[in-house]
Amino acid sequence: MNRRDNRGREHRRLDAVLLETVRESVLAGRGPVTPSTVAAAVQASGKLLGTAGALEAAETINAELNGLGPLQPLVRDPAVTDIFVNAPDSVWLDRGSGLERSAVRFDTEAQVRSLASRLVAAGGRRLDDGSPCVDVRLSGGYRVHAVLPPISTVGTLLSIRIRREETFTITELRAGGMFCEEIEDVLRAIIRHRLSFLVSGSTGSGKTTLLSSLLGLSDPSERLVLIEDAAELNPVHPHVVTLESRHGNLEGGGALDLGELVRQALRMRPDRLIVGECRGAEVRELLTALNTGHTGGGGTIHANTAQAVPARLIALGALAGLSAEAVRLQVASALDLVIHVERSQTGRRVSSLGIVSDAGVSQTVVPALTLTDSGLARGPGWPLLAARLALGADA
Repeated sequence: MNRRDNRGREHRRLDAVLLETVRESVLAGRGPVTPSTVAAAVQASGKLLGTAGALEAAETINAELNGLGPLQPLVRDPAVTDIFVNAPDSVWLDRGSGLERSAVRFDTEAQVRSLASRLVAAGGRRLDDGSPCVDVRLSGGYRVHAVLPPISTVGTLLSIRIRREETFTITELRAGGMFCEEIEDVLRAIIRHRLSFLVSGSTGSGKTTLLSSLLGLSDPSERLVLIEDAAELNPVHPHVVTLESRHGNLEGGGALDLGELVRQALRMRPDRLIVGECRGAEVRELLTALNTGHTGGGGTIHANTAQAVPARLIALGALAGLSAEAVRLQVASALDLVIHVERSQTGRRVSSLGIVSDAGVSQTVVPALTLTDSGLARGPGWPLLAARLALGADA
């Protein structure tokens, strides 16, 4: 055991020396730091590593200089969607079935902070005592959120969301257990009949995955304009335009929020207008757009249940200066239904579909289809939803 530990310490020491040697070499040269320049620098270092050792060293050092450092091997698993660093010896990941502790370890807290600072800098922002909480998107599909002490009481925190280029078809999602065949038929009909909808659920429940797949069902002749804080939607469709919000620069200028992007999108002749995540004042522009002939649009929203969505919309509308009554009137004519997704021990699944109903002074989401322990149950909203989708209440 002691001999193995000594070998591990010696390997880490050699890596540190080699890393510093290669770092100085590649940074002293001209041009970008690429895997090939790193490999050449490893070979030129004179270390006798052998072919396999040289390849491993080049890969490790390239991850330290350009990638996610010690976390890079976790990205190779296509099932990993999130990585969390809570401490040097506490790294967690999510493959879709809940959080799992990883065997990856950092040597020191300083190493975690250094990685966080480098990733944030690569996104064009700064992580320091003046900006201790930063969120950036990086090339390669990574969305990085970092928090420094003393805001974090346990050390540097890293949360990394991985955007996979692969998009699942609606049939593949059903095969993976996200919903049954009856719900698939309803989801297809929702897109075909251009109902406006929101996908609700908690963080990591599969809202974006489902929304991407649904948008892929849109008619190829339609123009999809997607507005996101960080580009995550990637529907398989021939005509997709994506607008991404922009944070202010170090001087605080140049910011473009989602509300402004929605206004710009209305001038781009969208057939479907989608806000990737409604979480602020942009809900005003989205509801306005859905009330001006832009049917078949929608987005995602954080909510505990489908029935909680009207209250969430009122709270978000308040951020835009809208009264509860103004939000209720807008929602009544803008939104048709809510699709709620949740995560369980068996994975992510569509748990309910509900019709948005306006009953006098109150607004509710009436259950149409609900997944129960005994199977799929039809609720009081089913006859109305079936009629809108031309499915037949007894189908």
